[in-house]
Amino acid sequence: MNAPSSKNYDYLIVGSGLFGSVFAHEMQKGGFRCLVIDKRPHIGGNIHCQEIDGIKVHSYGAHIFHTDNLNIWNYVNSITPFRNFTNSPIALFEDKVFNLPFNMNTFNQLWNVKTPSEARAKIAQQIALTYFKAPKNLEEQALSLVGPDIYHTLIKGYTEKQWGKDARELPKSIIKRIPIRYTYDNNYFNDCYQGIPVEGYNDLADKLLKGIDVLLNIDYLKAKAELDALAEKTVYTGPIDEFYGLTYGKLDYRSLRFEHERLSNTDFQGNAVVNYTDKNVPFTRIIEHKHFEGGLQKDTVITKEFPVAHSLNNEPYYPINDRKNKALYDQYKQLMKTESRYIFGGRLAEYQYYDMHQVIAAALKKADTELNHRRFT
Repeated sequence: MNAPSSKNYDYLIVGSGLFGSVFAHEMQKGGFRCLVIDKRPHIGGNIHCQEIDGIKVHSYGAHIFHTDNLNIWNYVNSITPFRNFTNSPIALFEDKVFNLPFNMNTFNQLWNVKTPSEARAKIAQQIALTYFKAPKNLEEQALSLVGPDIYHTLIKGYTEKQWGKDARELPKSIIKRIPIRYTYDNNYFNDCYQGIPVEGYNDLADKLLKGIDVLLNIDYLKAKAELDALAEKTVYTGPIDEFYGLTYGKLDYRSLRFEHERLSNTDFQGNAVVNYTDKNVPFTRIIEHKHFEGGLQKDTVITKEFPVAHSLNNEPYYPINDRKNKALYDQYKQLMKTESRYIFGGRLAEYQYYDMHQVIAAALKKADTELNHRRFT
């Protein structure tokens, strides 16, 4: 490791994903010296893209920026301009196409109903068939919310692939509610502002870290004391259980495996995101990346996403927020509260699934708190 000498920096930032990059960007603007390190060979964390034949391929799954917060929207656009992109995924089940999210198009495809009143009556009838007064698991919860047709066609197989368990073994808390729209509206997100960076997410990451020292291929936990010595404070965005040496045990996650494939087709599926809700199909969805940016390239690149069990050899993506893991994280959280030189943030340190806008908002808030603290000390 060719790192600078001791105490050259105010902040050592472990992880160059959105939390670490936004925090570093704000602290540099405030006049503080930052060193960002990452164990991967690139910056940007999971928003990183690789370019294949002029197509920006989302290396770690589709990232579509969306927010209702105008300040956050203006913030990201002040770093790099975003183009409008409306996410309108479709689902395939036994070779039949259904629109997502569940809306009048979906209900017409399922039952040939044409008006909201017909759809409401049909869903009420469906719920009455399988209603559980006190649902005990995810399956009972979903059936009580939408009935058997939607559940068996569009929820059950996808969910069981995603979590690697039978829906009757999953907690009902995973599906607290199911959004139903009684309009012909295929816009997946309700947020006012949605888009993709015009120049890609790598441009966003590059500009956030412009002028900031970065070291890649550095495993912080293998040289923690040596790296901590480089700065007055450390911002840690990695797995919190690993930071504490699994003192209380390992937090559970689900992971993903991606298969990228370049095809000599002009267009493979006609849409950026297609979900496969049949459990017999091993992957959950196919992403066709060119549709995020207009889709004018000659060839195309698709990515199949396969949910897999998490291990130390793959990336943790989805925290398993069951009772056991929540209790385990609470123990680590108590340790975090005792730290003075460490700042923790991001989905892995907080054991929380965050959308991009939530991560950015959290990093801005943390940086603002730190800047205010510095001003008055």
